[in-house]
Amino acid sequence: MNELLYINWNPSVEFGPFRWYGLCWLVGLALAYLIVKRLYKEQKIKDELFDPLFFYCFIGILLGARLGHCIFYEPDYFLTSFKGFVEMFIPIRFLEDGGWKFVGYQGLASHGGTLGLIIALWLYVKHTKLSIWTVLDNIAIATGTTACFIRLGNLMNSEIIGKVTDVPWAFIFERVDMFPRHPGQLYEAIAYAILFGIMWYLHKRMPEKIGTGWYFGFCLTYIFTFRFFIEYTKEIQEAFEASLPLDMGQILSIPFIIIGVVCMLRAKRKI
Repeated sequence: MNELLYINWNPSVEFGPFRWYGLCWLVGLALAYLIVKRLYKEQKIKDELFDPLFFYCFIGILLGARLGHCIFYEPDYFLTSFKGFVEMFIPIRFLEDGGWKFVGYQGLASHGGTLGLIIALWLYVKHTKLSIWTVLDNIAIATGTTACFIRLGNLMNSEIIGKVTDVPWAFIFERVDMFPRHPGQLYEAIAYAILFGIMWYLHKRMPEKIGTGWYFGFCLTYIFTFRFFIEYTKEIQEAFEASLPLDMGQILSIPFIIIGVVCMLRAKRKI
């Protein structure tokens, strides 16, 4: 009976001259850019202090996400040869015959992207002299939009697939196999869209908390607690994870949950 409701999923990875994944990344970052710009205006922060923010965020997220994937998920390939090390930083693969092929950045880890963003924002506040907590809270309010579109990009690419299931809303990712699976990417996209709605509502009700780190802490706690539990519906990404009591996504989520809770407790004492 459920088979009649399964969604056969095999969209093209390209949209005109664009690839869906890259397009979703750009849309997510553009929305976050507009949201944070509005927040800066609400807080009467000078435009010249906002202008370099996008550059820091883009480089931090991309570099952190790329290195996070290479180091935590494929260390045997990227950290055991000079060729692999170089491929961590450039979007090509060296071929056995001595040539090369443009492949884009295949492999980006959200945990690494989060860490890269935090480091980039630290460098940004060193340059602008703004409060680190104000910047982190503003970015946190907008984060749900970017995270949502990144996971929609994963969905369009049929990657980070879920485990086989018989739930009626299962997707059959035809580029992978013909088994009905949890659409884990869609679960996350919906959760992150809800996060943005919650954050936008709360910042309107409690603007005095911006600058305390509470929004940053709530964002980390929400995202990575959800990420920890949603991993139970996903297939492991690398074979070595099968021997672990928790998969790599869950292991890497725990420190961010702890940091998030600590930031919220710290903010409570500051208010």
